[in-house]
Amino acid sequence: MKPKKHLGQHFLTNLVITEQIADSIKSIDIPILEVGPGKGVLSGFLKERFTEFKAIELDLESVEYLKNEKILSSEQIVFADFLKVDFTEYFDKQFIVAGNFPYNISTQIVFKILDNKETVPEMVGMFQKEVAHRIASPHGSKQYGIMSVITQAYYNTEVLFDVPPESFYPAPKVISTIIQLTRKSELPDVDFLKLKRVVKGAFSQRRKTLRNALRSSGLEISDLTDVLLAKRAEQLTVQQFIDLTNQLFPTK
Repeated sequence: MKPKKHLGQHFLTNLVITEQIADSIKSIDIPILEVGPGKGVLSGFLKERFTEFKAIELDLESVEYLKNEKILSSEQIVFADFLKVDFTEYFDKQFIVAGNFPYNISTQIVFKILDNKETVPEMVGMFQKEVAHRIASPHGSKQYGIMSVITQAYYNTEVLFDVPPESFYPAPKVISTIIQLTRKSELPDVDFLKLKRVVKGAFSQRRKTLRNALRSSGLEISDLTDVLLAKRAEQLTVQQFIDLTNQLFPTK
């Protein structure tokens, strides 16, 4: 089975790395969903560790390969698009997300997890190194942005380890990095969609102050006198973004 470029497939072949990924997962007593199993190298480690395991794959050839090689059973593999699937069809409780994510949809995968944060307490995934560090970046850094704020509002983020190109077939031209998201014990008291709107507006024009950036994005800020508005987006902590959102959209 040859990797398909249009699907961003780079098959993980390093068994040491795959075992490290599996060992990094903290929760072991709840179901797990692997995204994009490819040829099933990581799947072998995951299905041994979890009593309830499923893998979701968009490539039909990969699905048939996993079944024919008896790597996964028909009950364990789901032929579907992770970004479009309704998780309630497969899980009626909390579940973990893990996988060697295709680079071209990795950020979309994170947003899908955020949309389902109430049922996904943990994620361990492979990203392009720059994307991984952007997600985990602290405020004040150049990498800090929309993904950083939205993810860190709901999850503790940790960069685990890098994966060199030679661990894949074909070898990508970039270094990959494994990161872990662990849902916070107490989620912030803020409307998720409104927080996204404020954060996206704030970072839409990074060089401008928040006052100008938010006004340019169509948000009504005339009643606010907060000193935060004189700062630029990357200067605000995650909590300050949460507080600002609640000021802009007070609960009635």
